[in-house]
Amino acid sequence: MDRRRFIRTGVAGVAGLTVTGLDLSCMTSDTPPVDTVKLGKSGLRVSRIAMGTGTVGYNKASNQTRLGMEKFVALAHHAYEKGIRFYDMADGYGSQPFVGEAIKTLPRDKITLMTKIWTQPDGSENTGNVREIIDRCRKEAGVDYFDILLMHCIMQGNWHETRKHYMEAFSKAKQDGAVRAVGLSCHNIDALAEASVNPWVDVVLARINPFGTNMDAAPDTVREILAKAQKNGKGVIGMKIFGEGKHISEAEREQSINYAVTQGNVHCVTLGLESESQMDDAVERVMRNVKKL
Repeated sequence: MDRRRFIRTGVAGVAGLTVTGLDLSCMTSDTPPVDTVKLGKSGLRVSRIAMGTGTVGYNKASNQTRLGMEKFVALAHHAYEKGIRFYDMADGYGSQPFVGEAIKTLPRDKITLMTKIWTQPDGSENTGNVREIIDRCRKEAGVDYFDILLMHCIMQGNWHETRKHYMEAFSKAKQDGAVRAVGLSCHNIDALAEASVNPWVDVVLARINPFGTNMDAAPDTVREILAKAQKNGKGVIGMKIFGEGKHISEAEREQSINYAVTQGNVHCVTLGLESESQMDDAVERVMRNVKKL
């Protein structure tokens, strides 16, 4: 079966993963709920899995938002029941209003909210008023503050020079209580290396999987940088755990989870979940591999 047919027919899944006939025979009623971990020196404690909301995310939409509000809310609540108390959003995904609706009945102090905003180099006429963007995002999510705010998809290694405009606004928002921790999502090895040592960074979102697929460099190279980031007190979140859905066999899914949890030098992972069965499967795999730590 080719990948397009998988996408048309399957239970859509984890970080772009799509699987038909998902075998959940390994699930047991005593699978423990997702545990929590300290996110570096950010001052945050988060669930080991975050519910990603940006699978095939672009133009203010994603596979998660395309489920529709009712199904999205049900999925987010199922995540909460499983111990997933960390919701990963982005302005570009259009997911902030969806998460906002989902958390109306959840205790704010029990969940972690992360969002990301797109940036332009300093001096660009498109930089705009960053605080206005942050405040709009907060309003869309219906919250007074975000636990984590990231500069989205940084692809240059000199971001501390080209993104000063944003860094200053993020820091001011943190000072004002609109944000608790700041950082960036990295799509470039130089950007990642800089994030691992830059004192401004509280949290790093990095691509990691055992196959080196859709990553910034070879897995061992990325692992070394993430180890340095952890040593420097950064909170490290892994993404693209399944290589954007390019590794979808049973063996590859297990290998990916095992690698991220036990070898990836990350504190937690964000997974683009699109169904309750996918979520249950991810929880079982992660928590089983946690026992190997």
